[in-house]
Amino acid sequence: MAKQSKRMRELTKKVPGSTPMTLAEAVKLLKTFNNTKFDQSVEIAMRLGIDPKQADQIVRGSIVLPNGIGKSLRVVVFAKGDKLDEALQAGAVEAGGPELAQKIKDGWTDFDACIATPDMMGVVGPLGKILGPRGLMPSPRAGTVTMDVAKAVHEYKMGKVEFRNDSAGSVQAICGKLSFEADKLQENIQAFIDLILSLKPAAAKGQYLKGIAISATMSPGIRVTLQ
Repeated sequence: MAKQSKRMRELTKKVPGSTPMTLAEAVKLLKTFNNTKFDQSVEIAMRLGIDPKQADQIVRGSIVLPNGIGKSLRVVVFAKGDKLDEALQAGAVEAGGPELAQKIKDGWTDFDACIATPDMMGVVGPLGKILGPRGLMPSPRAGTVTMDVAKAVHEYKMGKVEFRNDSAGSVQAICGKLSFEADKLQENIQAFIDLILSLKPAAAKGQYLKGIAISATMSPGIRVTLQ
């Protein structure tokens, strides 16, 4: 077992063990952990009462948080015609067709999100082995296969967050930076919680939401009350 640092031990003492706090209290406490040389990301983890092995109980989707995540994502777009100019004017770092696909095949993956118009999926499809493992493959469900490329680029540049439950039935996501004002951080976290609650699968039985915790990049987790 890795030895816990003195800093982490001191922070852990401030956390009330397994006793959950209200979201406002938890955010206030988390803000006191902002004593590193970089601006830590804030993450939320939600433990759900689902069977992740069942396709009809998968919880996945995306959200544009009210106050962003403190990072502008680099977006590329597969499109043609007027949609190319639309993508570049919206802020895409690159837009194109077969030539962009070849660049990615040659090893270029210096981007955070990939958007495609439906008529370009024939070009994008062969890139599945490259984009898929990186979570970059365009998908209609995630809103990355669309004709409204300007809107999609804008959302991802604002820091659109995609999520999907893991094999243990938990969902995790970034909700901002520790430097955010407490009320803005709380608003982002609450928006994510509300969305996950709204996505309860009809096939899920029993208690759906079993636990919530928030943490920063280099901090202990803080349990949040379910109310």
